[in-house]
Amino acid sequence: MGSYIQIITTTEKKEDAEKIAMTLVEKRLAACVQIAGPITSLYRWKGNIERAQEWQCWIKSKEALYKEIEKAIKSVHPYEVPEIIAMPIVAGSRDYLEWLESEVT
Repeated sequence: MGSYIQIITTTEKKEDAEKIAMTLVEKRLAACVQIAGPITSLYRWKGNIERAQEWQCWIKSKEALYKEIEKAIKSVHPYEVPEIIAMPIVAGSRDYLEWLESEVT
């Protein structure tokens, strides 16, 4: 089995999060995308402190697919600079990781 990652991105609308999730799962770039929200985000943007309600996508995949995943997210994401952060999955149940492996390209 390979190295696995979890990627996070956020969107303003639930529909955008669902579009990202469907794109990644249909292309077999992600085995699973969980959508959570709304959450409250506070951030600095173009010199101002902003507050927004957003939806989070938690994307499970393989490290080797990261560049393709980033490209796919950017192709459908409405933000000028979307959050796309990958974290390694350092451990997981064998059954889950075998399933993840079987569901991505």
